[in-house]
Amino acid sequence: MTAVLGLNFHHDTSAALIVDGRLYAAEEERWSGIKHHRQHQWKSVLTPPTQALTWCLDAASLDPDDIDAVWVPSMRPTPAAGTWLSTEHDELAAALPEPLGSRLRLMSHHTAHAMSGYLLSGLDHAAGLVIDAGGSALGADFGPGRERITGYDLTPNRIDRVYQATPAVLPGPRRVHSSLGHFYRNFALRIIPPGDEAEGSLMAMAAFGDPSRYRHDVQQLLHLAAEGIVHIEPPYGSADTTTPIRIGDRTWTAGSVADASFAERADLAAAVQEAFSCAVIHVARHLRRITEATSLVFSGGCALNSHLNGRLAAEADFDTLFIAPAPHDAGTALGAALYGWHYQLCQPPLPVPVDAAWGPHPGPIPSSAIPAGHRLISGLGDRLIPAVAGLLAEHRVVGWVQGGMEFGPRALGHRSILAHPGHTETRDRLNAIKQRAAYRPFAPAVIAERVHDWFMAPGDPFMNRVASARRCRASQIAAVVHHDGTTRLQSIAKHHAGLRPLLEEFHRLTGLPMLLNTSFNTKSAPILMSAEQAVRAAGDLGLDAVVVNDALLISDKLSTR
Repeated sequence: MTAVLGLNFHHDTSAALIVDGRLYAAEEERWSGIKHHRQHQWKSVLTPPTQALTWCLDAASLDPDDIDAVWVPSMRPTPAAGTWLSTEHDELAAALPEPLGSRLRLMSHHTAHAMSGYLLSGLDHAAGLVIDAGGSALGADFGPGRERITGYDLTPNRIDRVYQATPAVLPGPRRVHSSLGHFYRNFALRIIPPGDEAEGSLMAMAAFGDPSRYRHDVQQLLHLAAEGIVHIEPPYGSADTTTPIRIGDRTWTAGSVADASFAERADLAAAVQEAFSCAVIHVARHLRRITEATSLVFSGGCALNSHLNGRLAAEADFDTLFIAPAPHDAGTALGAALYGWHYQLCQPPLPVPVDAAWGPHPGPIPSSAIPAGHRLISGLGDRLIPAVAGLLAEHRVVGWVQGGMEFGPRALGHRSILAHPGHTETRDRLNAIKQRAAYRPFAPAVIAERVHDWFMAPGDPFMNRVASARRCRASQIAAVVHHDGTTRLQSIAKHHAGLRPLLEEFHRLTGLPMLLNTSFNTKSAPILMSAEQAVRAAGDLGLDAVVVNDALLISDKLSTR
């Protein structure tokens, strides 16, 4: 038996375990109920993924003694002295049971990000690009600071770091290094009101704006130079959102969001999205030149920008783009485990996944959890799919809980809320249910073989890029087409265990090979995990029905079927 463990102690705390080629992975937030598991304000405070680690070991029926290797991405800030790595190692090792602590090794945060994509891509030679707010401290080879933008030349036998951005240090009592990740979030917090998820909302709002209004002002903050260099004007590439910036006729700070009209905010969002995308494409083109690879693997928090991803391959001259299934920091645990599995223990690559259901199963619905005004129909077996497809065809909103929980920030058909994609009224109802801004779009889950009938570009099994809907079809799926005609579609392959049979039955009933698919969670909470959480959320959200395994919980408000 061969077993390797990857752990992330940073925000999006997570654990991943590979045992004889089988993958187990989960995020700590699903147990803590704290989105991203951000328990501390300061990034230097690292917390172990206690519950996720325990689940991985239990699910694989392993003890700590059975683990051959433990890899952890380093996330301490830039050190003042040379003892930082040993100090971080000792602190993290002490938080783990033995012998896991003594087997722990540290690796680069950005390399873990890159491995979370490359070693699941099935690609031979690829360029790797990692962009986020910040990663591991850089050593003497690159000067002071942390990883911000890193480029790799990747093959099955080598990991070559061929590009490393080293942004200038901003003056002040606290050393701050600018990054594209911080740049995007900095403006998101100046544009999006408190209470809405900042980065995702900015990306959605940008579709309503005209980038030309503020293009010149924003471009003055991002300077693109030779060799893929990106310079960001201080302090707008940092977490400082209080320093005012004059753009157009208005001064923008995080505290003045309410003063701007929707049109002004949308126009600035469009200009920021455009400038950010151009900067990433600029770096990717440089990697294309120096690696001569025709495939690109993209990871890090900035790889969650699905609008950027929709144009990245073509505009950077790559034939293939693979985006890590979990590009955010939780994915570094997965990348760390894959690194140990392949490069340390010399095991063959895992198959290219079509799903990310690597987490816990939901368990049965406890009778004590059934909310008032609902009835439970158990043991439906083969009758389940026709019954649920019929509800969805009637424009009912259904919670869907099946199989292993998804790893990553997207609901991929295992902990989802599903609905008919045909009417904008459904979109509006769901935005109200989830307490989201009305301009936020929803994504479709589409039968993979039907994607090209409805969209201009191929889908992504992990819902990580947008495609334009065909104009002749867009009005038929209005609930999942955004204001700019795009949609962040998820392609569902034949072997997708959670959703494929339901999609096929819905297609038979309606002629539509897709469903609206959004995450099953309440506002500001993580995607739920268990059957008990699902039925309680059904009552809180006012869903028409919830499916857990082969049981259907249905609201009494629906007519008897």
